[in-house]
Amino acid sequence: MTGRTVLVTGATGGIGEATALGLVASGAHVAITGRDRGRTEAAARGLRAAGSGAVDVFVADMSDQSQVRAMAAEILQRLPRIDVLVNNVGGFWNTRHVTADGLERTFALNHLAPFLLTNLLLDRLRQSPAARVVTVSSNAHTTGRIDFDDLQGEQSYSGARAYSQSKLANVLFTYELASRLHGTSVTANALHPGVVRTSFGAEDPAGVQRFLVPLARPFMKSPAQGAATSIHLASAPALAHVTGRYFANSKEKRSAGPSYDRAAAVRLWKVSADLVHLNGAADRPT
Repeated sequence: MTGRTVLVTGATGGIGEATALGLVASGAHVAITGRDRGRTEAAARGLRAAGSGAVDVFVADMSDQSQVRAMAAEILQRLPRIDVLVNNVGGFWNTRHVTADGLERTFALNHLAPFLLTNLLLDRLRQSPAARVVTVSSNAHTTGRIDFDDLQGEQSYSGARAYSQSKLANVLFTYELASRLHGTSVTANALHPGVVRTSFGAEDPAGVQRFLVPLARPFMKSPAQGAATSIHLASAPALAHVTGRYFANSKEKRSAGPSYDRAAAVRLWKVSADLVHLNGAADRPT
């Protein structure tokens, strides 16, 4: 990865930090994002100590679209090239939270944030001779359903349902992005990292998390193990031209049936573009 620039979102801990660590150790110039400057700078210091590559820091609460746009502008100003974008940021909330944009937080952070950031950085990615967009989804997408009549959970909210919907949205977005980028130098793939020992969902955990996770923790993957598939998709030479696929344990596998619904993917893209006020070439299906 020497000479390549990789941007990893949500990299102040857990899978994101482990992903950045693996990539900086392989010689990549790594840039990380976090919502707290102190934690993000601390993570960057650890990454710099672990590898010889440069590490840049960008700070934004990615559930807030204005902050995503400001951060994207700063990224474009400071990074002359982006070879890999790892859309890792995500979260889980058992109760319904609303963002600064008036949107349900799970959908806003897990889907709309990577959708918006990817589109804002797409021209820079296209300038790379072989760029990759890697989006961290979850096996939870298999129980997901895109409820176009209640995307924001205003009529009925369940933390688990909102999460699985957002993870299905990640896969639909990835497949549609790959289709729209057909014939370009940019690939797009999604992945399931496994069940990993992190502080995921700790801000607002469901009962099952409070009581069962401590019991299951010894059997969960470490953050480094969870990051392995992200690192593989970001760096494996064999995947240079592989796009529109889903991976788990660094191997390609078939995602859930609804993730291959092109009509739903196109509709989700349009709805998402409207929600983030995005219009441009990337919005047009091929």
